Amino acid sequence: MLNSLELTGRSDSHVREVPELTARLEPGTAAGVLSMVAAAQADGIDLAVVSSFRDFERQVGIWNGKFRGERPLLDRSGRPIDPGTLDDDGRIDAILLWSALPGASRHHWGTDLDVVDRAAVPHDYLPQLTQAEFAPGGPFHRLNSWLAQNLRRFGFFRPYSTDRGGVHPEPWHLSFAPVAATALASLSREVLADAVSGSRMLGHERVLARLPELYSRYVQAIDPP
Repeated sequence: MLNSLELTGRSDSHVREVPELTARLEPGTAAGVLSMVAAAQADGIDLAVVSSFRDFERQVGIWNGKFRGERPLLDRSGRPIDPGTLDDDGRIDAILLWSALPGASRHHWGTDLDVVDRAAVPHDYLPQLTQAEFAPGGPFHRLNSWLAQNLRRFGFFRPYSTDRGGVHPEPWHLSFAPVAATALASLSREVLADAVSGSRMLGHERVLARLPELYSRYVQAIDPP
């Protein structure tokens, strides 16, 4: 059971370094990933973690960069949005399509990770984590198919596999169900509001005013394990 600081990424006491993966994960997740990596390797896939635990302040940095227009904002089709055309609510909605609300990122829990297949691309290739990379003809399509057939036997699922009107589908995003399900149940609106209200996150007043809607749409609306 994660406490409120761990749930919202304000503490990293629940995660550990996993040198073999160059990642920080909670222990159960780490064990599951290592087993999955070994199985994928046997099938010619070099499953690599490109994002794992992310703390609250890192998520705030991503959020604020997008809120200011210093990082790209994309619409649901992946097309750039001019931030100058958006009010605060518009910026919040645009950010949440592709980036989690600080305090509500599943990466805070150490149970969630983004993966690619290093064997499918040149060593200097920089993954963009786009749907095109995981679609037929993309470099990670074989990984995508392998995950569909195998990830559940290691305890994982994809919380953003379909468009449920919130987070855009992310076929690269895996979640360790045995721990993540409990974490999601424990992340109440009150816990999230406490993290947001005391933060340096831009637009947090509007986020707090809209929290019931945002919590339902971007935190709870996931594909089940």
